[in-house]
Amino acid sequence: MHMAGINIDELLPHRNRMQLIDEVMEVDAHKAVTLSTVTGAWPLLDPNGANPMVLIELAAQTAGICFGWKELQKRDTIAGGMGWLVGIKSASFYQETLPMGSRIITRFHKGFDFENYHEVMAEASIEGTLVGEIHLQIMQSDKG
Repeated sequence: MHMAGINIDELLPHRNRMQLIDEVMEVDAHKAVTLSTVTGAWPLLDPNGANPMVLIELAAQTAGICFGWKELQKRDTIAGGMGWLVGIKSASFYQETLPMGSRIITRFHKGFDFENYHEVMAEASIEGTLVGEIHLQIMQSDKG
């Protein structure tokens, strides 16, 4: 799970079926683009595929890639133990299910930033078709 030296396992605490991101396509201090494939190991599955509510988790994990990458640029490793509180400001889904095998591109960008509070937006698409828009509020605990 590397791309241009990016190790997803180093940036996200998620493992096994909760790590939904397969590849980091682009990342910098303000945005990230990830690729995920709906598999039988995903949460929120039914016989038709994944419930689109899982896009909220994809948005949060893509945000984690961006924030983790930014933190990694400051030091050689990411300091452990920094808690996050994530709130859903809004979420719109444009498909009833995400079919098995679908390749989802999640585009994340930061909006409002003030100290440890961030408002962020993510858009998820399958084959160029918008399937969800998610607006999150993120609070990070103090590092000290």
